[in-house]
Amino acid sequence: MAKIDAFFKLMNEQGASDLHLVSGQPPAIRLRGEIERIKYKVLENDELKAMLYEIAPEDKVKVFEETGDVDFGYEIPGLARYRANFFMQRNGCAAVFREIPSTILTSDQLGLPPVLNKLASLPRGLVLVTGPTGSGKSTTLAAIIDVANKSRQDHILTVEDPVEFVHVSQGCIVNHREVGTHTKTFSAALKGALREDPDIILVGEMRDLETIRLAVEAASTGHLVFGTLHTSSAAKTVDRVIEVFPANEQEQIRSTLSDGIRAVIAQVLFKRIDKKGRCCALEIMIATPAVRNLIRENKTYQINSAMQVGKKYGMQVLDDAIMELIDKKWVSPDEAYMKCNEKARFRPLLKNPPSDFTDA
Repeated sequence: MAKIDAFFKLMNEQGASDLHLVSGQPPAIRLRGEIERIKYKVLENDELKAMLYEIAPEDKVKVFEETGDVDFGYEIPGLARYRANFFMQRNGCAAVFREIPSTILTSDQLGLPPVLNKLASLPRGLVLVTGPTGSGKSTTLAAIIDVANKSRQDHILTVEDPVEFVHVSQGCIVNHREVGTHTKTFSAALKGALREDPDIILVGEMRDLETIRLAVEAASTGHLVFGTLHTSSAAKTVDRVIEVFPANEQEQIRSTLSDGIRAVIAQVLFKRIDKKGRCCALEIMIATPAVRNLIRENKTYQINSAMQVGKKYGMQVLDDAIMELIDKKWVSPDEAYMKCNEKARFRPLLKNPPSDFTDA
């Protein structure tokens, strides 16, 4: 057993999402969204480096020493998988590990709306799950892919950096490809994917123009493509996809996207106040003919209104979802205010409203 595994076992027992190991500081975990120190000695650089190198593949150690940071996946059989990131900082080396549960939670266990399960049965198109880092995008996607894996007889291909949730082939054949290990880049894997007979493609992160271009093209040529972006709302997600393209291509991509987009899910995590744990607020945009038309005509600023009148299709705006969580007494008005889009709507719920210059 590697020396570092003791920290992972503690992390798992406490229900922490992340482990932070930093030279010159004691270890820490992120528990229910907040950093908490572990009662342990200060980690010295050489000691921590030896601990980290014990679990890192040789090629990843080489990349780390050459570039100063590296990502990879680490697994403790029977416990969990971890997304690892090593990086250099002022006092020496450091690392952050995100726990990826070995059991894939279903959409019912996660409390996701039923409409998300329907996305798993789409024949083609682009579905984007968005939100800030650590908002549970991978968990939501894993639940949707799990539905497809159990209910379809198709080929699912995932491209991730690193591989997070591992799906065992059930009704579908599932192949996982890790960037840096099985392929050089996301875009290289997507180019290859079109010759690998996939029905469903999961792109771990749409982080550059080439990857976004290939994902949109794959969605418009008969594949069902799931991807993630770091955007905060459905409308901003559509704008982000279009704006990454050069100005002379934006009109064409707007038309292609309007045909290919099927749904955008923007999510935010909250700390529950009624019990230990966290819950999720979702903004859901379903690409109805009206929404497609708004995208095609460059009227994304009206998407919010279309979602408000499209509740029968399963659509909802983020602030409505947050308000429901407040009504259930699951989240505090203060945290809701910090993470909502329309501050004025939540301000009357606060006992001591802040004088926030950003609201001006």
